[in-house]
Amino acid sequence: MKEFDYELPEGAIAQNPAEPRDSAKLLVDCGIGEPLQHLTVASLPSQIAEGDVVVVNETSVIPARLQLRKSTGGVVEVLLLEPLEDGWAALVRPGRRVKSGTELLSERDADLQVLVGDEISEDGQRKVVIFHRGEIVSNPSDTHKLSKAGESPLPPYITSKGHSPDRYQTVYARTPGSVAAPTAGLHLTEGLLREIRDKGARIEKVDLVVGLDTFRPVTVDDPANHRMHSESYKVEESTWEACQAAKRVVAIGTTTVRALESAARGTLSGRTDLFLRRGSKFQIVDALMTNFHMPRSTLLMMIDAFIGQRWKHLYQEALEKNYRFLSFGDAMFLHRTPS
Repeated sequence: MKEFDYELPEGAIAQNPAEPRDSAKLLVDCGIGEPLQHLTVASLPSQIAEGDVVVVNETSVIPARLQLRKSTGGVVEVLLLEPLEDGWAALVRPGRRVKSGTELLSERDADLQVLVGDEISEDGQRKVVIFHRGEIVSNPSDTHKLSKAGESPLPPYITSKGHSPDRYQTVYARTPGSVAAPTAGLHLTEGLLREIRDKGARIEKVDLVVGLDTFRPVTVDDPANHRMHSESYKVEESTWEACQAAKRVVAIGTTTVRALESAARGTLSGRTDLFLRRGSKFQIVDALMTNFHMPRSTLLMMIDAFIGQRWKHLYQEALEKNYRFLSFGDAMFLHRTPS
């Protein structure tokens, strides 16, 4: 894992999204021996050609962070992770002080109650049951009922406050379920999508539910010992057929890559724990737009698999040119290095 470490200064971590969305910087890597281009995301259509299929992840971030209180007044944070059959898997903080059977209330929404259950995993996840006006909320499509009590769970490295929930949501978000945004897509606007279509490219969508583990650093020394998280995904038949006929498949974000490459290795929908790292063969994706990722993360290892170790040069160039890193940061456009 030492090979996937780099020094990330705190000042390089973006605390606010670019305004407007497409004003973010875009570092374009055209391949080995080709000069880098320093553009903005507004110039993305210049990288798209007729016959390309551009694929985005249409998942929507839910208001998964709930600030609650026990009847005794103690503050408890519940972070929803994913739905269960009759409840949610969640992180409860401070977990040791919240016994199974504890009822939590929201000061923001008197109609909401949360019942904390037992641990369901080795990493401390708990089962919780959410009631809104007496009815259980366990379907992601009903999470609008949490909007008054909950908020988008921004990553812990974003310490700035007061962000509009819309700014941590893509303009094409449609399917509720994620607790983190597919961040490369945050740069796109309706105008950019029109320009891409005007170039003769198609825009297709997949759905991959983004979990918090996507952004967590790997803690083991050997990547082979890393236990990859599992996420739900769906690739429509029409999207799959378009990718098969495409001159080139351009993925917006690593979650889109994961959905497409999972479909190539199995079924068009289900759960995936695909770990794309050095030695992995990309069967579908030819080009990728992505943000700059955390050191020692599985996302960085995917980039290494996609373009090889020249990512180190790109990251160094980006740091020297004051690019902004991580979820609210700038982006790269990468062409896959042939195997």
